[in-house]
Amino acid sequence: MSEPGKTKFQIDLRRHLREQEVDDNLIHLICEIAEASKYIIHSIRTGDLGVAGTSNLYGEQQLALDVLADRILRKRLDHSRVVANMMSEEMDEIIPISPDCDGKYSVAFDPLDGSSLVDVNLAVGTIVSIFEGCDLLQPGNNQVAAMYILYGPRTTLVYSVGNGVHEFGMNNLMEYTLLQENIRIEPSGNLYSPGGQRNKYTPGTEAFVTHLEERGVKLRYSGGFVPDINQVLLKGKGIFFYPHLNDLPKGKLRLLFELNPMAYLIEQAGGAASNGHKRILDLQPEEIHQRAPVFIGCKEDVKLAEEFIAKMETNQNEEESKTQAKKNSSKK
Repeated sequence: MSEPGKTKFQIDLRRHLREQEVDDNLIHLICEIAEASKYIIHSIRTGDLGVAGTSNLYGEQQLALDVLADRILRKRLDHSRVVANMMSEEMDEIIPISPDCDGKYSVAFDPLDGSSLVDVNLAVGTIVSIFEGCDLLQPGNNQVAAMYILYGPRTTLVYSVGNGVHEFGMNNLMEYTLLQENIRIEPSGNLYSPGGQRNKYTPGTEAFVTHLEERGVKLRYSGGFVPDINQVLLKGKGIFFYPHLNDLPKGKLRLLFELNPMAYLIEQAGGAASNGHKRILDLQPEEIHQRAPVFIGCKEDVKLAEEFIAKMETNQNEEESKTQAKKNSSKK
């Protein structure tokens, strides 16, 4: 993909997008988001780590950095002139930008995923999902691009426009230059990142985790969705999951802002993403802040999780049927 005579470190983000013959408006949009990340990383390094004094729609206190990152991204997207609608995880409604959908895009984003980790100096990130036109409530399979930016020891940007997954690093001039192209994930791995309290796992998830432990799979979990997915992607192996819990049957993570873009990237790298029963990218959003369980990473491991869940649910249904039958017979 890179031109002869050019090293990968001389290929910047805009040039890389042009080489893939991406639509000019989409190039502009992705580069605007990359520009916004420069202000976000500056805010993380120098900004206020206190509470903003406001709550988001989930009743969670918003950190000052949450609010600032959201403001930076919204302003950049608003002024890009290529955005029809945008939706932030921090907001409770879609923000219309332009009534003209032709040649424009709709963007859903989590401005600072894992922001509670900033004050203990752990990695956080920005997650972005891009659809063509005005409609954001579409299955993730219709995305035309997805990306995340990881603010860690290095600042890196990972994106896909449906032609593989590519990683860029921010250099000393705060420019994104190519680190690696066409990242691939192995069929199965030896790492797992489990979200949620284990004592609240359903029998299927518990059986799956027990199997992983017996297989010698190592637990590696940071508490941040972006760094944990980045670990799976760049190591080329592993699985992340935040499953349905006994007291949280729909899981924790949001379909539009977190799961769709990450599932798109992981699938582009040869992996898979499921809610435990079906492909994440096939899910039809019914509401903006819809949640879903997720098992995402190596294809064979995701399939194995689905098999354990299906088996345990079948066993549970059979036991319930037997119990009900006994109750019915005792009444006669």
